[in-house]
Amino acid sequence: MSIKIEKKIVSYSVVDKTDEQKDEKKEIPAEVVQIGEPLARPDKITGSTYKVKTPVTEHALYITINDVIMNEGTDQEHRRPFEIFVNSKNMEHFQWIVGLTRVMSAVFRKGGDLTFLIEELESVFDPNGGYYKKGGKYVPSLVAELGQVLEEHLKNIGMLKVTEPEEHQQQLIDDKKAEYLKKNPDKLDDSGFPKDAQLCNKCQTKAAIMMDGCLTCLNCGESKCG
Repeated sequence: MSIKIEKKIVSYSVVDKTDEQKDEKKEIPAEVVQIGEPLARPDKITGSTYKVKTPVTEHALYITINDVIMNEGTDQEHRRPFEIFVNSKNMEHFQWIVGLTRVMSAVFRKGGDLTFLIEELESVFDPNGGYYKKGGKYVPSLVAELGQVLEEHLKNIGMLKVTEPEEHQQQLIDDKKAEYLKKNPDKLDDSGFPKDAQLCNKCQTKAAIMMDGCLTCLNCGESKCG
C-alpha cells in the first residue's frame, strides 16, 4: 500500500522492529507471595530458660525460648515459640550459636509447623563424638542438645504430645527392672540403669540390657523379641 506525501518532510526516524520485540519480551517482576503473615513481636513476651551443662563446654549454657500467645481469649488459645537465645561465659562457640539461633527464631516467626527442627537438629553428629547426660540420654552433638531442649519446651507448652509407654509396656519394664535388681542389686549407676547397659536405638538412652536372651530397654520398653 502506497501513501502520497503532500507536505514537506521536516524530519524522520527509522523504526527498528527488534526494539519492539525487546519491549514485548521484558519480564514482569514476579510478585512475592507470602504463605502467611510473619508473627509480630508483642509488647510483653513470656519465656522459659533451660540450664544445660555439657562435658564439651567449660561453662553451662542457658537456653531461653520466648513464646507468644496465639488466639488469646478464644478456644484456640495456645503458646508457640517466637525466639531463642543462648547465653554462656564460654565464647568458643559464640559465632555459630548466634547464627543458628537467629535462623531458628526466623523459622519460629514464619508461623506454621516448626516441629521438623527437632529432627533436623538432633540428627547432627559431632565428628569428635557425643556424650551422655544425666539419666543416660545420649547426645550426639551440642547442636543436638539444642534440638532436645526445643523438644522438651514444645512438650511443656503443649505443642508436642508426651509419649509414654502403654500400661502393659510399663508393667513389663518394671518387672524386668525388678528382676534385674534382684539378681544384681549393686549394678545400677547414677542414672538408675545398669552400669553395663547398652544404648537403646529407639530412645537413645543407655538402658538396654540382655535378659532371657533378649535385648530389652528398661527406659522405653523396646525389645528385640517384640
